[in-house]
Amino acid sequence: MCSIHVQDPAAAHAFYTGTLGFETLLVVPEYNLFIIKDPGADTGSVGLLLEPSDNPIGAAYMNGLHDAGIPAIVFGVPDVEAEYRRLVGAGVIFQGEPSNGPSGTTAVFDDGCGNFVQLHQD
Repeated sequence: MCSIHVQDPAAAHAFYTGTLGFETLLVVPEYNLFIIKDPGADTGSVGLLLEPSDNPIGAAYMNGLHDAGIPAIVFGVPDVEAEYRRLVGAGVIFQGEPSNGPSGTTAVFDDGCGNFVQLHQD
């Protein structure tokens, strides 16, 4: 499992599942515990813990990355352009249009939960 610090795990869960299309792996709201997974992935896939940023160290890290415009996490997708269009249509705010570089095509958006997220295609 890996984690990403978020301002509000329940709101992040709603965004990551409802807008981005992840699937719920585990939800225990009374413990502020929300874990998602890649849609269609088998049960042995990596989970993404939507970590509460109530720890000062976690909050400083999350806020520092966001303030610098640096993505906190990168998701590989088969078609960045198509995903960009789909997410813009869903109201997601991007830093700019997809760009091509030596490592592939990328686009960065704000998850509304304290992070920038990068989409990447080789």
